[in-house]
This record gives sequence, C-alpha cells and structure tokens, in this order.
Amino acid sequence: MVGTLRAELDAALRNRYGAERLDDLDAFAAADAVVAVTSGVCGVRAEHLDRLPGLGAIVNFGVGYDSTDVAEAARRGVAVSNTPDVLTDCVADTAVGLVIDVMRRLSAADRFVRRGEWEHGVPALARRVTGARVGILGLGRIGLAIAHRLAAFDATISYHNRRERDDVDYAYAGSVLDLARDCDVLVVAAAGGPQSQRLVDAEVLDALGPSGFLVNVARGTVVDEPAMVAALEDGRIAGAGLDVFADEPRVSAALLDRDDVVLLPHLGSATVETRAAMTELVLTNVERFLSDGTLVTPV
Repeated sequence: MVGTLRAELDAALRNRYGAERLDDLDAFAAADAVVAVTSGVCGVRAEHLDRLPGLGAIVNFGVGYDSTDVAEAARRGVAVSNTPDVLTDCVADTAVGLVIDVMRRLSAADRFVRRGEWEHGVPALARRVTGARVGILGLGRIGLAIAHRLAAFDATISYHNRRERDDVDYAYAGSVLDLARDCDVLVVAAAGGPQSQRLVDAEVLDALGPSGFLVNVARGTVVDEPAMVAALEDGRIAGAGLDVFADEPRVSAALLDRDDVVLLPHLGSATVETRAAMTELVLTNVERFLSDGTLVTPV
C-alpha cells in the first residue's frame, strides 16, 4: 500500500493479503510486491518502480491517476487500474452543489448569520443559477453527469474536449478560451496530468470575466492557482467553488477569508456508498490480478 488509504480498504488489504504500508521511499527497498494499491494523493512514480522489481500492477483508489507515472509503468510492463463510474454521481453532485453555493453565496450567507451580522443589515445579493450559461471543461463520464443535472436548472450547456463528441447536442467550444468567453460559470471536470496542467490560466480567467464563476472538481493542477487568486483579488472573476487544490492538503492562505470562494477538502467522492463501492472495486482488481494477471478496470 503506497500512501494513506481509507481505513476499511487498508484493513481489508492487510487481512486478505498481508499487505504492508510503504509510506516513504526507503521502505520500498525491502518490498517484494506484486500489486501496489495507491491513491491520487501519492501515486507510484519511477523512483518507486525502481525499488519494486516484481511489481505487476498498480491499483488506484480513485478515478484520477495522474500522480502515477503511467507511461513508465507501461514501459516496464506494469498494468494500472482505477475506479471509474462508481464515483461519477457523487462527484457530479458535488460540482452542482458548488455551482449553487458559490453563485447563490450560501456558505457566505451562513457565515453572515453566524457572525451576528443579520441584525445590522442584509447580505450581498447573489446570482441566479436557473438559466445560467454553463461551460464544462472535460465532457467525460463526470462532465456528462454534471451537464445532465444542470439541464434541470434550464442551464445552457457548452463544453470543450480535445475532440468534439458526436453523441451530445451541447455546443462545442473549440478552445478553453472560447468556452470561458461564453459562460457564466466554468466547471472544470478534465482529467489531470501533464497534458491538462494549467489549462485554466490567467487568459482564460480574464475571458470568464468579472461576472463569471469558476468551479473545479477535477485536479488542482488544471487551474493556474496563483492566477486564480490574483483574479479573485482584482475582481476579474466573481468567485470560485473549489474541491481540489494545487498542493493538497495545503490551501493558499489568500483564499481562506474570502466570502466569494467555497473551499471543500477534496470530498467529491466522500459518501458512504461511493467509498464502499470504490473499496470493493479496488479489491476486485487486486483479486483478479492475483488470480489471472488481468485487471477489471485497466486505464
């Protein structure tokens, strides 16, 4: 086990397979592992693979696997899996929750009441969610689920992918910049990794504009975080709803006291039902690999 995993998964791996925890690089030198189970927080990189010569598979707890060096694993013949589908609904629910929260200023209004300020005035007006123009960056499984939910708010949906889809009726934007120009809220649901690093940069944030909101449930690396902080401080975007950050679990101090930002501790999939399903899929992948050398959900 590489890094910290959910307690139930940790216990199951220990009880079923006698798994050992590898928390630092030095621990890898003595490891004789066939399967490594990890998460998006840690991952398995080339320096880990150097010390695991018998490794055959990396099983990732989560849909994102950008912290693992997949290309190097493939070069060495090490298979990689993740846990897709089972967390789609809960991550999409979280994205919609952030859209509603940051646009309607619900968390800010909650703090307003708790501070006792209601007795002396009323909170700032918010923005309407119904009928909003929503741009989705990354129309994969999770992006589609977000679009489906927001359609119930009579939202106008547009999207950007590397390639246009032929199975949806949503408007396609040829670039992230074009997507940002034509939406009230930009929802980031793109996969992490080098190819998507800082896709949402200062230019995209300026295109989103002072009335536009940013919501990110993908990876913190997809957004240029210093540029986002600067845009918020300068009033060049209206607000942000964030479940992910560039240097988790550390969050920029500049964001902590802002009422135009909603901050969540990467809890998109954090429900009892979804985490149980993710745990079961990880264990199924481990069992399948140990029995016949294949994976149920290879990436």
